[in-house]
Amino acid sequence: MKRGDLFQIVPVELASFIASVNGNDVSLNWMTASEINNRGFEVERQDLSTLSSVSNSKYEVIGFIEGQGTTTEVNRYSFTDKGLTPGTYQYRIKQIDFDGTFKFYNLAETIEIGVPDRFVLEQNYPNPFNPSTKIRYHIPSVISTEGKNLNVQLKVYDVLGNEVTTLVNEYHKVGSYEVIFDASNLPSGTYFYRLQAGETTDTKKLILIK
Repeated sequence: MKRGDLFQIVPVELASFIASVNGNDVSLNWMTASEINNRGFEVERQDLSTLSSVSNSKYEVIGFIEGQGTTTEVNRYSFTDKGLTPGTYQYRIKQIDFDGTFKFYNLAETIEIGVPDRFVLEQNYPNPFNPSTKIRYHIPSVISTEGKNLNVQLKVYDVLGNEVTTLVNEYHKVGSYEVIFDASNLPSGTYFYRLQAGETTDTKKLILIK
C-alpha cells in the first residue's frame, strides 16, 4: 500500500481522552494515533449542576486547539479549564476537518468539583484592616431548597446596628464565594458583617484602623 493511499483511508483516530482535577481546575488530555484533514478540536463543557435533566442541557464552547492536518504520527493535546465553581460537569471535544466535517468524542466520566458541606462565614482578612478586606463564605447544598439557588445577602453594620452597606444581594448556587469590602469612606471603628442565605445567618466582627 502506498503512503498516499494510507492518508486517504486513515480517519482521525482518538487513542485516549482523560481528565484530571486540581482544585477548581480541570485538565483535559487526549491523544490521536493518526489524523487526516484535521483542522482542530473544539473543547466543550456541559454544566450538570442545576439541570432538571441532562437531555435539556447545552454544551458551551470553551476553547479551540489546532490539529496537525494529516499525519500518521501520534500527537498529544491538552486544555485546562480554570476557575470552575463547585458542581458537576461533562466534557467533550469536537474534532473538525478543514472541509467542515466533524465528530464528537465524549469524556467517559463526569467531573465533580468540590461542594461545601456546611454553611461557613469566614473571618475577614486582614483584620484589623485599612482600607479594604476580603470576606469569604460557603453555601452548601444542605441549606438549598429543592436544589434551587438561594437569595444571599451580605451586609455591614456599625456598632449601633445601622446598616452601612450591602456587599451582596443576589441569588447564589451552591459554592464558595469571596467579596472585597472597601471602607475608604468610613471612619475607624468596629463594624459587623452579617451573612444571610435563606433562613441561615451568621455574623462576625471586623475592625477598621486608619
